[in-house]
Amino acid sequence: MSTSASSAELKISSIQMVSTPDVQENLSTASRLIAAAAADGAQLAVLPEYFCLMGLKDTDKVRAREGIGNGPIQEQLSQIAKENNLYLVAGTIPLEAKDPNKVLNTTLVFDSAGQVISRYDKIHLFGFQTATERYQESETIEAGNKPGLLKLAINGHDWTFGLSICYDLRFPELYRALGQVDCHIIPAAFTYTTGKDHWEILLRARAIENQCYVLASAQGGKHQNQRRTWGNSMLIDPWGGILANLPEGEGFISGVLCKDKLNEVRSKLPALAHRKL
Repeated sequence: MSTSASSAELKISSIQMVSTPDVQENLSTASRLIAAAAADGAQLAVLPEYFCLMGLKDTDKVRAREGIGNGPIQEQLSQIAKENNLYLVAGTIPLEAKDPNKVLNTTLVFDSAGQVISRYDKIHLFGFQTATERYQESETIEAGNKPGLLKLAINGHDWTFGLSICYDLRFPELYRALGQVDCHIIPAAFTYTTGKDHWEILLRARAIENQCYVLASAQGGKHQNQRRTWGNSMLIDPWGGILANLPEGEGFISGVLCKDKLNEVRSKLPALAHRKL
């Protein structure tokens, strides 16, 4: 695995896609973009929510669901992580739920040997309705109930990542419950309607209030099912500054997490230590 200039730094990448109803096409796109990020030096890459399938109908993901540790989506993700010798936070994939008519919307994390080392099932399910748009994830998704953390030891340094997904971003109590982390990783498929007003504000707020990096990986464009997603995959630093951003279309952004920057922000304004509740 490639190393950054300092052992107290970690290069990470966010993949942005405009996923289709074709699982294999999406996996091929993800593989190509991850390879490009790895060639650019990424040690960890993140895929967006629903990267493997943006179906023509919400029920399409139920037909594509897999058992944990078994299925072509997971097998190919494992191979992609191994081939590129990096950690892969695999956006979300549809896993079997207790209800046969629903799925768990799950983030799996693969190490560079292709093994699953962490898992998070999306807790907060999106619901939104106007005269022209309607989304109700609870109709096809079963909610998770356990916050997710990813802990890595790289070059003698420990890195802690919070795992959350899209709509979770609106619930700051989840991020407080995860405790102090170096970076929150957020795969997403924000709608264009809500994204243009709230996406950047919410991401920067989560970074500022938790004094950590935030890496968001988004869907970004017009999909075959006529849904339009906001894009703007971002890396934000602990002071709330935007280090990288991809407004629309497929591609990737990269940046470096730095322990010195985390320590600088937390020492000059020790807000986390000042908490009373």
